[in-house]
Amino acid sequence: MKPQNFVEQVIWYSAIGTYGLYFLGAQYIFIPAIAWLLTLYLCKQIWQQAQNSSANKITIPLSIWVWIASMLLLELALIMGHIDFDLGLTKTIFSSINNWARQYALLALFPLIGCLNIRPQILYRAACIICLQSLVFAAISCLIVILQLPHIEYISPLAILGGGSDELYSVDFYEIEYGTNLLRLKLFAPWCPELGMIANVYFFLTLQEQNSKWKILGVAGAIAMIIGSFSRAAILCLPVVIALVWFLGKLAQPITYIILAIASFVTSIFTPQLVNSIQTSREQFDSFRASSSEVRGLLVNLALDRWYEAPIWGHGVVTPWLNTPGIGTHHTWVGLLFIRGIVGFLAFAVPLFCSFLDLLFKVQKSNTAKVGMSIILVLFIFSSVIDISYIVHLYWLGLVMLGIAFKEYI
Repeated sequence: MKPQNFVEQVIWYSAIGTYGLYFLGAQYIFIPAIAWLLTLYLCKQIWQQAQNSSANKITIPLSIWVWIASMLLLELALIMGHIDFDLGLTKTIFSSINNWARQYALLALFPLIGCLNIRPQILYRAACIICLQSLVFAAISCLIVILQLPHIEYISPLAILGGGSDELYSVDFYEIEYGTNLLRLKLFAPWCPELGMIANVYFFLTLQEQNSKWKILGVAGAIAMIIGSFSRAAILCLPVVIALVWFLGKLAQPITYIILAIASFVTSIFTPQLVNSIQTSREQFDSFRASSSEVRGLLVNLALDRWYEAPIWGHGVVTPWLNTPGIGTHHTWVGLLFIRGIVGFLAFAVPLFCSFLDLLFKVQKSNTAKVGMSIILVLFIFSSVIDISYIVHLYWLGLVMLGIAFKEYI
């Protein structure tokens, strides 16, 4: 498996060099730069095809245009929020670069890049290589803890460039959770739940690999990251998304509706028991790491309680509160509502919903669309757990794959 053109080369070497970038603390700098450079390259290609009618046409699907328009609207919400709270021109420029150009804008740019001549197989193999590398570093991390060797941990000098918390520039393979002494893997992600989300995205990419050896290694690495992160959402997300994609892919078949009818009948009989079981499971789920659930719940409630202060354009920035990361963190939807207002909330909800509808029709016949649907569902599930915009530069392969899925059958 070798890249066959310029774009594939950039994507291939950027992906398989993930851990090299991680050791340098350069992921948050390099990957957004790649997104903007490849976008400029795409614009150049479109310009050239306009001058040369015989050139291969690059067609941008409607779903990607929706993402582009929505992310531009999100930037407008950012500017208006800063104006409303008199945060100043310097702060507005800083936020536009770091919160928008290096985060939310990438949700549109990487699918847009997927419109270029990129084979999905390149993404599948690259994901397998990343997962294999992660499997090796996960094993090394476990050995370090078992043998009580010195913990490899440092912050890259590139942190001086700013634009995010030090965790985005830190090298720290794992953490020992306070209170439980539980080993939790972070590997190339800044936090453990974020690794769980990235691993879920990579799982659905590696699952499509045609080479059985690489497929086994890739899937094993992804599952190791999911389990090693000890993220409750990550562990639940995998089977839920697998089941949903299977179900959505069978909607055109009559047997699906027969199964639904039987399931509805059985569910109606055992409704009280199911409600009690769900309630018990929810309590056990929250008590698994009660302190984490308490902090998340508190920040969500504070954000919702104070949303009325700036309902249209939001507060502009994360608001510090005691010793927490700040109001507007830990939850994509609530964070958008608090920081970017109802405009920012809709600017994320609309393209996500449109993407779901687009892929829902394609998923009946296309395996590529099934991968795209898997990624959309992972994004939706984790958007209620973490701020998914903060780590776009880490699951970017999945977004490129999303663009490839969008351009099918257009």
